Order: sequence, then C-alpha cells, then structure tokens
Amino acid sequence: MRKTSVRVTARRRDSTREAPQPPDEGTAFREAVRDVRPLPPVNRIEPTAPKAKPVPVKRIEDERAVLQELAHLAMFDLDDVEIDDDGLFLRPGLPRDILRKLRRQHWSIQGSLDLHGLNSEEAALALATFLAEARAHGLRCVRVIHGKGLRSPGREPVLKKRVRRMLMRRDEVLAFAEPPAAGGGGGAVVVLLDV
Repeated sequence: MRKTSVRVTARRRDSTREAPQPPDEGTAFREAVRDVRPLPPVNRIEPTAPKAKPVPVKRIEDERAVLQELAHLAMFDLDDVEIDDDGLFLRPGLPRDILRKLRRQHWSIQGSLDLHGLNSEEAALALATFLAEARAHGLRCVRVIHGKGLRSPGREPVLKKRVRRMLMRRDEVLAFAEPPAAGGGGGAVVVLLDV
C-alpha cells in the first residue's frame, strides 16, 4: 500500500479587499420604509371621556343642616296631633280608596327604611333624610319600619306614634296605612308620597 498525499493549497486573500459590512439599523429601516406614504386624515371626531360633574359641596352641607333642623323640630310639639287607632292617615280632598289600596299593597314598595335600634332623635333624622331622598329620586310608595316595641321598656312601641305624627306633618306625605301582617303589620307603615 502506497501512501498518497493530498496537497491542499489555500488561496491567499487579498488584503486590500475587505469583507462587506452589514448596514446599520437606521439605514436598513430607512431603506425598508422608503416607499411608505402617510394615510389620509380620518374625517371623524375621536371620542373623549365626559368630564366629571362638579360636586355641590355647599348645597349638600346646607341640605344636611336643613334635614337636621327639621328632624329636631319634629321631635317637639307632637302631642297636639291625633292619630286614629287604626293607623290611617289621608290628606283632605283625596279619595278614601287610596287607603284601601295602601293596605292591600296595590302599589309596589319602591324604598324601605328600618328604624330598629334608633332612639327618637336618630329616627327623626333618618326619617327626614329618607323622605327627602325618596322625593328626590321620584319614589311614590315607601315603607317605614318602626318596630312593635317588643324590646322596649314596658313593651310599648316608642317610635310607632312618633313616626306617624312626623309623617302627618310632612307636606309630601299624601297618606299612610298599616300594611298587612306579611308586610310588617303593626311594626311598619306604608307611605304614599307626592312626587
């Protein structure tokens, strides 16, 4: 066996000729977007978020002060108003069938206030606030739950007569009646408001 040799010759590179350099990114980008043209303007208004309405802080404070004053005034001189034993009230000039409809819950109750656990002053303020908010929201028929007084000293309802007398003094109250037992019975009153 003979050994054969293979001669490998390498070509010498010409030192004067350099390898091509890749173009820089900026040049490559400009070359890629050379034929790009801007889009024509769109003929429409871009929607913007509505600005928040300003909060009338002073008016809110004034309304709170008025409600507190009304609640405070409602606590006094309530004994001069007489309430029937059946717990009914109807403004003069209104038809009596309103009371029947209130008792039978003909109208759906749109709002409710529970006064359990409140003393007389707190209940008066809560009732005045509730009636003002109900009227502002256009509520027509609401229920006020005052309780039956089962946990009161002597098991006498403290808020029952007081709440009903306060309701009689409010101009927006057209009528009220005691609901059936399923709707609260003697521990509640359904009120029809003038809106």
